[in-house]
Amino acid sequence: MDSDVSQNISSTIGVSGLMSIVVSLFCIGLSWWALQNLKLDLFIRHPKGAQGRLLQLLLAVVLGHFVAKFLLDYIGWSNMIRYMF
Repeated sequence: MDSDVSQNISSTIGVSGLMSIVVSLFCIGLSWWALQNLKLDLFIRHPKGAQGRLLQLLLAVVLGHFVAKFLLDYIGWSNMIRYMF
């Protein structure tokens, strides 16, 4: 009986982790796509160079992380509402 419960918990944690990874990667990709329209040449000398692309990637990761965190938190909060009633 205890092994069924622990296996169910492990499965739930695994699905939650996989969902977090997929949502995070999707949001980073979406941020990268959105940042392609940003005129970085106003702030960076060589936006098409390696350093400019690295900065764009880092911005996409940071922005994507915050968007993914918001979405995952929102999903978690929505799931908690069912325990109100």
